[in-house]
Amino acid sequence: MSIDNNSAHQADPANRARLRWRARRGLLENDIILTRFLDAHETELTDEEVDALTRLLDLSDNALMDLVLARSEPEGELDLPHVHALLGRLRRA
Repeated sequence: MSIDNNSAHQADPANRARLRWRARRGLLENDIILTRFLDAHETELTDEEVDALTRLLDLSDNALMDLVLARSEPEGELDLPHVHALLGRLRRA
């Protein structure tokens, strides 16, 4: 499924700013990883990837860090293909 870039989440500067603001974390390691990832990939994220990132950002800092460092894997509502794919990209970042 392709998404028209004109209707994509990333086409809205306010949504992009909100996403970046939500990526600011209390745990410095998370903050660094997410900021570097967004600096490198923010403009190319699809709506599906934004959804996956939003789901990850709903987690506590420690739960997010465990996922990013592969100490745990997504479970329950996070156990979705697009969340696993974005998590893989975060782990390689």
